Amino acid sequence: MQTDTSSVAESEAFTITHNKQFFSTPHSWLGKPYPLGATYDGKGVNFALFSEHAEAVELCLFDINNPSKETARIRITEQTDYVWHIYLPHITPGQLYGYRVYGPFDPENGLLFNPSKLLLDPYAKAIWGDINWDPSMFGYNILSDKEDRYNETNNEDNAEHTMKSVVIDSAFDWEDDEKPAIPMQETIIYELHVKGFTVQHPSISEKIKGSYAGVAAPESIEYLKKLGITTVELMPVHQFVQDSHLQEKGLRNYWGYNTIGFFAPHREYASSTEPYGQVTEFKQMIKDLHKAGIEVILDVVYNHTAEGNHFGPILSFKGIDNQAYYRLVEDNPLYYNDFTGTGNTLNMLHPRSLQLVMDSLRYWVTEMHVDGFRFDLAPALARGLYEVGKLSNFLDTIHQDPIISQVKLIAEPWDIGEGGYQVGNFPVQWAEWNGKYRDCVRKFWKGDESQIAEMAYRLSGSSDLYQTNGRLPSASVNFIVAHDGFTLHDLVSYNEKHNDANGEENRDGHNENESWNCGAEGPTDDKEIIALREKQKRNFLSTLLLSQGVPMICSGDEYGRTQNGNNNAYCQDNEISWFNWNWTDDQKKQFEFVQELIRIRKENPMLHRRKFFTGRPIHGSHIADIRWLTPNGEDMTEEEWHNGLTKCTGMLLNGQVMDEYDEKGQHVKGDILLLLFNSHHETVPFVLPGKKNEPAWHLWIDTETGGVTPSKQVACGTVVQLAARSFMLFCQPA
Repeated sequence: MQTDTSSVAESEAFTITHNKQFFSTPHSWLGKPYPLGATYDGKGVNFALFSEHAEAVELCLFDINNPSKETARIRITEQTDYVWHIYLPHITPGQLYGYRVYGPFDPENGLLFNPSKLLLDPYAKAIWGDINWDPSMFGYNILSDKEDRYNETNNEDNAEHTMKSVVIDSAFDWEDDEKPAIPMQETIIYELHVKGFTVQHPSISEKIKGSYAGVAAPESIEYLKKLGITTVELMPVHQFVQDSHLQEKGLRNYWGYNTIGFFAPHREYASSTEPYGQVTEFKQMIKDLHKAGIEVILDVVYNHTAEGNHFGPILSFKGIDNQAYYRLVEDNPLYYNDFTGTGNTLNMLHPRSLQLVMDSLRYWVTEMHVDGFRFDLAPALARGLYEVGKLSNFLDTIHQDPIISQVKLIAEPWDIGEGGYQVGNFPVQWAEWNGKYRDCVRKFWKGDESQIAEMAYRLSGSSDLYQTNGRLPSASVNFIVAHDGFTLHDLVSYNEKHNDANGEENRDGHNENESWNCGAEGPTDDKEIIALREKQKRNFLSTLLLSQGVPMICSGDEYGRTQNGNNNAYCQDNEISWFNWNWTDDQKKQFEFVQELIRIRKENPMLHRRKFFTGRPIHGSHIADIRWLTPNGEDMTEEEWHNGLTKCTGMLLNGQVMDEYDEKGQHVKGDILLLLFNSHHETVPFVLPGKKNEPAWHLWIDTETGGVTPSKQVACGTVVQLAARSFMLFCQPA
């Protein structure tokens, strides 16, 4: 059935448009309520927008050659299950559009409808333009000094100052694209910023530096393959907003944790200038990385949006249906529940908000071919009415989804709300950023007392956190540093944060970093301090890449990137944050060291086990799969485990008694490995286990002497000098 809307300007509903001039209105059909968003079918476009509390909705079209020019405004008359829908024949991909939504403006009851605000489609697959932060972007008079100014509506039209949604054509030739499908226990994650990784690359074309195409450039892929990375984790690439308060300081949101479009690739990271070129370029990046055998995980921010609290702008969700999309304070819905520290929290208790997130996740898997997700502040998504719960709508729905449940799912298992620290508490199928691993390993190598017992858990896969609820060692994503905090180089170079460049008088960022500057704050010419810092970095990297679980390297730590002590460089879109491709000799050696550690990890199945160690004899043998040794070569005693001064131990992994099988049912065996850890400030003599007539130990790694060794052979029973604050790796070949 077709509906003629040519007389729509005469309808009563259109008298509430503040006497705006009306434009020619295309012929329209009723359309369908599903799928949500703008869907091109080759003949026209179906538009569908959810709003439970709206009284009227208008679809506005804009000229791609003059994005501030509104060419048509069409009343949407059809509504099904609170979805407003219309079909426009002859509309083609590249069309810019937005919505104006009518209803009560009643902030004290959580209603913020304001038709003078052009709103982004929550399901927009591409977004055009930027926000210039004109006062019209706010629903109230932002220039007023009244304490209750948010109660007075601002009717200035913002269409010239805001972003526009874009109709896309989803067609793309994926050819024979196959996901690498790397088993979780064999995964090595590399946390990467799309822009920062290549913006300073010396040989990549200027046109594609800092873009999706730059990440997929042959030089980038060759680098990742050479290092040994299996999986890149992209920092946020959903369309995000540049914060006005940062722009006023001459800064920019670099990290991207300020999402406004959950379906749209961030436009700034595209080298293409076509209306939806970012979509095609993103797909091509995925396709090229997959051809190289590299997976792509997205760091996704579904816990909040860029609209902030009651003082924030109206960009999309607030003006479409504030009550449905956000968690409002129950007895005072003027305000937002803020479990994220950003002003608002997405309302995962509402079925349409939950659907938005699930549809977005499914879209990125099916249409964009990504391999998994890392969920920022995941407990904020998993909260029930007040508490984080395993049976929340969010977690339960993901587990029932036949598509989303089959990709890699990683939680950042904390938020700032009460009970928000949930390390170890996510259900089966989930991995987690293991913050306890990070903290313990930092404390151990800093030389803190009473760390040895927890260190043993962290090295062996954190069975105390993941074994009792049916999970595997691969549930633990191990990391020493991530984007948020010091880089690895700065972790061993600074005791205190130095965030003055952020313009907040050094108040921002974490104060407790468990860092140690090795004797001087920041850069130094002291050769002993420099040598100690280099060794400490090797200690951290050896621990990370030889622990059970899934290692995650923060981009740049493989060569020693520095942020000059800034531990919160979220607003530093400059050389402070960018990857520096001009390396010193020491940085080249560190890269080669990491390269060798990754090779050793991949080639030794004992270092990426699928199951937890049992710690007891297997298959009737008298040999256990893991032993913890004292410096005299004997098994650790209970007294030594509980002695706070114990800072040295050996971890013996016996690959000959592995109780594991590969995908084809073949029994997996490996070499016997011995890992020696000494965080004491003095050298410790360590007796290598075994009898003198048994095969000799081969020394592979010694962080005291620079890392990789020429496989020196040492007889069993020999006393080796384990240097102060150092690590050794020995192998006894099968």
